[in-house]
Amino acid sequence: MTRIAIPATDYTPAASRPLLDAVNKQLGVVPNLMKVLGNSPAALGGYLSLSGALGKGAIGAKTGERIALAIAEFNRCSYCLAAHTYLGKNVAKLDDAEIAANRSGTSSDVKAEAAVRFAVHVAQDRGHVSDAAVQAVKSAGYSDAEVMEIVLHVALNTLTNYVNEVAQTEIDFPAVEMRKAA
Repeated sequence: MTRIAIPATDYTPAASRPLLDAVNKQLGVVPNLMKVLGNSPAALGGYLSLSGALGKGAIGAKTGERIALAIAEFNRCSYCLAAHTYLGKNVAKLDDAEIAANRSGTSSDVKAEAAVRFAVHVAQDRGHVSDAAVQAVKSAGYSDAEVMEIVLHVALNTLTNYVNEVAQTEIDFPAVEMRKAA
């Protein structure tokens, strides 16, 4: 059961309504995560701003989804795992094998694997990554700007993972079974 309200439209703060309308126009639906964030226009606006900015980034949507899958699995967020499995398949066009690899912190794409592995290091080490980890992602062809985008993808996904776990957001995507904790 959701611990933070998913308000009916009439009870959504007025400042959140145009933001949720824009999400609906873009996606054709307003996911429950957005509705939960909509309790606070500042929280929703902040999320949408960062998400929108990263969507225009150099690492691309496919690698962004790969990172989202790895971080959802790492943080054990069922909502985000379901959402990003759906988005990975239907928007980024990742196949089942790639999604499984991403959930394990790897990729079948050599360059993307470096980004996903680095993202998992950032999450595991809470940002205190080694020089070797930074060098490995840069050696795979990522620029300083792209390394910053990877870090921000980790932060954005950790943010949504935490929101969904605190709120116990009702999953409105096809459910995906979380792997057993190691």
